[in-house]
Amino acid sequence: MEVLKLHGVVLKSADHSEFDRRLTVLTAERGKITVFARSVKRPGNRLMASTEPFAFGTFGVTEGKTAYNLRETEIDNYFEEIRSDLDAFYLGSYFLEFADYYSRENVEDLPLLSLIYSSLLALLRDDFNNSLVRSVFEIKIISVEGELPPPEGFGTLLPGTLHALNHIKDSPCSRVFTFNVNDEILSELTALSSYFVRNTVHKEFSSLKILNAVTAHPPVSLLLSRGEV
Repeated sequence: MEVLKLHGVVLKSADHSEFDRRLTVLTAERGKITVFARSVKRPGNRLMASTEPFAFGTFGVTEGKTAYNLRETEIDNYFEEIRSDLDAFYLGSYFLEFADYYSRENVEDLPLLSLIYSSLLALLRDDFNNSLVRSVFEIKIISVEGELPPPEGFGTLLPGTLHALNHIKDSPCSRVFTFNVNDEILSELTALSSYFVRNTVHKEFSSLKILNAVTAHPPVSLLLSRGEV
């Protein structure tokens, strides 16, 4: 049976039986797929680490009737550092859950995969505030999905905020984290991204509830208090 090489990231992983796992993997070539990792929980199985969320690389799978079976992996990045940082872990989990919400089966999705990878890398950078990473991710993913409202409907924004918004919207996903902002612009971006999520995403993310409880990034009411949104 032919082994397909798909480039992707593990979005979700759950025990399926005593020794098996059921994975949700976002791939560039086939969008979101379900993958069964048989016997992966047996002691010494070399594929165990590659079935954890955040594992990013090439997944060798064979195609079944309704799902795929994992045969081999070549992992480029396990993002282990994210697991050791509580804030980064829950924020990264939020990104994966958001991607799971938007991704579709059998639909190529290289931009979304690229955005996930860039966002996880940004969480590891010391020069980026996690609040900025979150806001950029939220704005960009909504833009990629074609649901970002035009900025004209948000009243008077700081010129720097408009510049940042256009950069996020127009840049390739791999280049979206190439700028930084001051606190005032970050406040406006945070308010915008929170507003976009509330009004375009019709799902409650379980990771977001935990994230808001453990981080200093609750929805900001700056623009709402001005009556501009």
